[in-house]
Formats: sequence, C-alpha cells, structure tokens
Amino acid sequence: MATVPAAFPFIEVRIDTSALQPVAQRSPGVIAIVGQTPAGAPGGTAAVNKAFAIDTFAQAAQLFANVAADGTVTKTRLYRSLETAMLQDPRPSKIYGVRVAAGDPPPYAAALSALEGMDDVTFVALAEEPTVGAAAGAHLRALKEHVENMSAQGNKRLGVAMVDPAVAKSSTYVDTVKTAVAPLKSDSSRMVLVAARGAASDAAAAAMAAMAGYEPQISLVLKRVRGVSLPLEAQYSPTEIKQLSEEGIIPLIDPSLVVGTSLHFSEGRCFTSDASLLYVDIVRTLDDIDFRLKAGLIGLVGDARITKPGLVTLKAQTEGILGPLKRRAVIDDFAIDIPVLGVLSMPDSAWTPTERTIVTEARANRTVDMFVSITYGPAIHRLKVTLAPKF
Repeated sequence: MATVPAAFPFIEVRIDTSALQPVAQRSPGVIAIVGQTPAGAPGGTAAVNKAFAIDTFAQAAQLFANVAADGTVTKTRLYRSLETAMLQDPRPSKIYGVRVAAGDPPPYAAALSALEGMDDVTFVALAEEPTVGAAAGAHLRALKEHVENMSAQGNKRLGVAMVDPAVAKSSTYVDTVKTAVAPLKSDSSRMVLVAARGAASDAAAAAMAAMAGYEPQISLVLKRVRGVSLPLEAQYSPTEIKQLSEEGIIPLIDPSLVVGTSLHFSEGRCFTSDASLLYVDIVRTLDDIDFRLKAGLIGLVGDARITKPGLVTLKAQTEGILGPLKRRAVIDDFAIDIPVLGVLSMPDSAWTPTERTIVTEARANRTVDMFVSITYGPAIHRLKVTLAPKF
C-alpha cells in the first residue's frame, strides 16, 4: 500500500528560469571591410582570412598597417578604408577588418568565407576595390556572390561597392559606368553602388559606414558621408546625378542648398533589377524584421501546441515583436493571420470539410502557416511644390 508523502519540509520551491531566457539580438549596423595589406610585418600583425573587431585607430594600425618604433603609421589599403569608416558620424555599431593575402587577382573569396559564420554582419565592402572583375569570384564579383549567397542562407547582408573613381568626366560617362558595373546588379537587391568621381579615399567604405550608422528605416537621401572629398571639376552635373540615380547608382554630391562643403547621398536605391525592393531602407527594414521574428518566435517551436491556446500564444508573441516597431514608427501598421487559429476558434461541429483538412494537415505535419503583413511609410524623396503668386 502506497504511503502518503510526509508534509515536511512543508514547502518546496522549484525555480523556473525559462522566462529569463534572453532573446537573440542582431544590430543592423555591423560592417566588415575586407582588404589587402602587404605580406608579413609591413601589412600588420593580423592573420590572413580572419575577422578582427576594430574599436580604435591604434588598434586598426597595429593589425593592418606598419607601425614604426616612433609611432609613425605606414598606411595600407585596408587601414585607410577602416580609418574612413571610423570617421562617420553616427558610426556603425561594430566594425570588422579582414586581411587578404597578396595575389592577382586578390583571393577575396577565401577572405569573405571568414565572415560566413558571423551572423551579426549586415554590410560588407572590399577596401579600395573599384575593379568589377572579368570572371565569377574575382574582385567585386566575389563580393556580390558572397552577400547574395549568405542572404539566401538566412544571414541577410548588403554589399557596398564603388564606381571606379578614375573614370574621367566625359559626355559618355554614365554609359561607360553603366556598362562597366552591369555584372554587379543584384536580382535580390543585395548590392549598393556609389559613385564618387575623382575621390582619393574609399567611397564604398565611407558610404557603407554612413549607412550602417542609421537605423534601418532611415532613408539614405541627403545623409552625410564623411572622409571623402571630390575635386570641384569632377563633381556631377544635375543631368549625371539624375541618370546615375535612375540606373540604381548613388552619386555622392555636395548640394548647394546644404550649408558648407560636404558630401551627401543623392539617392537611396539598391543596385538591383527588382523594382519591389528598390530602396536600401526597405531592404534593411525587412531584414531587421525577419531576424526579430525568427529570434522572438524560436522559443515557441517545440513548445506551443496546435491548439487554440497554443496559437493564441503564438499570435500574442508576434504582436509583442511588431508592436514596438509600430510604436516607434518603424512601420505604420501590421496584421497577423493564422488560418488554423481561425478554424480552431470555431466549434468542431461547425467545421467545413476544407477547414477540417486545414487542421488535420497542420497537426499531421506539425506545421503552422502564419501570414504577417506590414504597412511601411517611407520617407519623402521628392517634393513637388506649386508656387502661385498673386497681386
């Protein structure tokens, strides 16, 4: 005969820490610059094809440049690009540098592979690299392949490249540039291309860091890019600005309506053939929401049941992820539809054969479809004013 357990010690406390489990976070402003330095000590102390987080100029110099005993720094391509990136205000939340081994063409693919397991990287550029490349996997083509492949695998990121600043001003400048960079156009809106004719510093690294300094929903238009200057005679004409922008290339310009001398983004487009994902802020915002949903809902997989209470919890969790974005005006509105929940909210006797099949298949396959729609309110890029004078 079973005995009843003794009352002593009267109270048992079991601590459940499941509610204290932190949600995965991914900053949308993490950049990586991959670039060449001379072999050996003149190129710094960093190992080849390994990512290093950079916080200070001194750290960047030690890893990717030659620092003499008196502190004099002999700059390399990678160091100069990192230096330009760190000049941006606001700055990216994190900056990585990756040293590339010497070669012709440089083995960028091997260096980019060092970033494959780093799920916090959201932007990638090649240091002072304007060459498109004659074959797949070479020069900037390697960058395009990397960001497209990683994004397809779930680590969403954008590649930022620059038009060759040495292309001279001419009546056919836009056509020349358009033809040269055509292989970099991304069908999945994973490339951003900037143009800074005559610039002596790395416009791609500067532009990338400037983008990463802002929240995803912030439009690039007229945001300042620091550390880059253009000779007055090389700056773009209004016709060139419009033509380049319509091709998905973002010229850096010095607007006369902005006080002082400074360069700004003239557009905010991706270098893409997908008109539905034309703007950088749309792509970044969707990437950010994509990660938030995955990170916020992963805890329900394997625990939430395909019942009305279980799916109500799923919907409430999703609302908890999207609600703060609506409150911060990142998105204007959202709606959530879980077809199985709609069926389970009705009495079994009221189910139609179709509704019964929906529930049966969901439970048999242990798969639930959820449709989330968001309303995005973009920034003004063009303002048309009608001036009507009267006497």
